[in-house]
Amino acid sequence: MEQQIKDRYRAAILQEAMQRYGIANGQIQLISEVENFVYGFERGPHAYILRISHSLRRCEALIQGEVDWINYLAANGVSVARTIQSETGKLVETIDDGEGGQFLATAFAKAQGQPPWDLWTPMLYETYGHLLGSMHALAQEYQPANVAWKRPNWDDDVMGFVERYLPATETVAKQTYQALHTHLHGLPKDARSYGLIHQDAHGNNFFVDEAGVITLFDFDECAYSWFINDIAIVLFYHVMEAENAPAFTQEFMIHFLRGYRQAHKLDPAWLQEIPHFLKVREIELYAVMHRDFDVNQIDDEWSARFMRDRKAKIEQDVPYIDFDFASLARYL
Repeated sequence: MEQQIKDRYRAAILQEAMQRYGIANGQIQLISEVENFVYGFERGPHAYILRISHSLRRCEALIQGEVDWINYLAANGVSVARTIQSETGKLVETIDDGEGGQFLATAFAKAQGQPPWDLWTPMLYETYGHLLGSMHALAQEYQPANVAWKRPNWDDDVMGFVERYLPATETVAKQTYQALHTHLHGLPKDARSYGLIHQDAHGNNFFVDEAGVITLFDFDECAYSWFINDIAIVLFYHVMEAENAPAFTQEFMIHFLRGYRQAHKLDPAWLQEIPHFLKVREIELYAVMHRDFDVNQIDDEWSARFMRDRKAKIEQDVPYIDFDFASLARYL
């Protein structure tokens, strides 16, 4: 989280948000403060999530667009953690920060179940793929309820992690990123391949219940991009724990794509673009690490593992996964 947002956040902001959502003292607890302030709370017998963002990251219109998309998916049968209204019937509550900006509070139903890490099976991989395919199928018809709420495109300045966070000394990484952007700008954007995507649908952003149902949440990064980008991002994070990345990619993608194609038909030619989208996400995450840490002294194990030799891998253009993605065409 940017320090200037932390500096503006005070106990009074949280108290005001609690009042607007009818949350009593003692019924709320902090879950995380990575990009936003996220809390768990109870109201009656039900559990919910309260997220407090800031207009320096996302303006009110963008958050309205996010919750409109979430509730559209939920209304059409996709298992997502839908937003809930405040005491006055709003889906987004704005709270002045006293410095010309606003904190924006949004509440969500808490997803049922648990993180997927100890639950993975081929069937769950297929369920995962089917969920993403269902979202992409619905994206073809989706229009925001208010045109002012339209979410950004993938290359909008609000998504500009690399330019904002990578130091000027990272010239090769920046040049590689710009070359990737040039390539992506040349790709077609037909309705069956391009639309509103989650853009961060990794295992930390969904729960799995006892029946194997996945409930997806945290749509903070949703943007208009290619559907294959959503798939690439899923693979990007999931392969991180694998000892043999190519073998794992083969196993995971076979089942994931089988589930995906049951909900949405994507031209298999798009599989060849996965390495480009993997490299884009690699450089973006590399930039975020520069924002969040002294990269020479990272005390978080997961982040340190990602950053190990990362600079050299980017500068030497080492593929994130050395794999022939076109070989998966028969599964898509």
